[in-house]
Amino acid sequence: MYNNLKILYHQGKQFIPDVTSVKVPGIFRGRPVISSAKVDENELLDICPVNAISVHPLCIDLGKCTFCGECAMCFPEKIQFTTDYKMATNTRDDLIIKEGDDKPLSVNPEKVRKEIHSLFGSSLKLRQVCSGGDNSCEWELGAANNVQFDMGRFGIEFVASPRHADGIVITGPLTENMAEPLQICYHAVPEPKIIVLVGTDAISGGIFAGSDAINRSFLDKYPVDLFIPGNPAHPLTIINGLLDLTRKMK
Repeated sequence: MYNNLKILYHQGKQFIPDVTSVKVPGIFRGRPVISSAKVDENELLDICPVNAISVHPLCIDLGKCTFCGECAMCFPEKIQFTTDYKMATNTRDDLIIKEGDDKPLSVNPEKVRKEIHSLFGSSLKLRQVCSGGDNSCEWELGAANNVQFDMGRFGIEFVASPRHADGIVITGPLTENMAEPLQICYHAVPEPKIIVLVGTDAISGGIFAGSDAINRSFLDKYPVDLFIPGNPAHPLTIINGLLDLTRKMK
């Protein structure tokens, strides 16, 4: 007992008491803000390696953005990345941040299927499918269940079998080799079920968009219930997004 109290005294609590309001370090790149400052927009466009930036009006697509921060470093008067980790949404267009828009992102309750709140509000089991991912988002999904973030306290857990799941979480750009396994996994999940995309690669293909090795036809057949941006997505973004989708936040 004495040793345990000694560890607690020196290290503090090993978990985050409130994952909905905790602050993250300043080095974290979260939701960007675009000011009205005048810059060379053509030069700004050339900086982005994944064409996440567009003009008229100037926008950043978080579904494509790799959060490299190059645009903010070259044009700090124009673009700033905040530490706001609540970036998940159920509407793809909401991931497009426009110039002068400083509105926080959230799930649109009017577009959430009724059965999601009624069935998954207190318990949600998910099967994760790595569709050609680089393991970065997979690591963060694992971290969301560790002792620090403890997603399981909200009844949200990952399961081994899709037959025990309420939906699938997809990471990676959806490669050709994973197209069939992804489809098989989805069919094995009982109805009703949800689809969650985690990370830039899953949402848009990321740096692999347009590659012949990618097959994203799965997303043309089924609606996506939640988009969680990031490269990789932060555990707090993942947890708050799932909570926002499945229940009304207090």
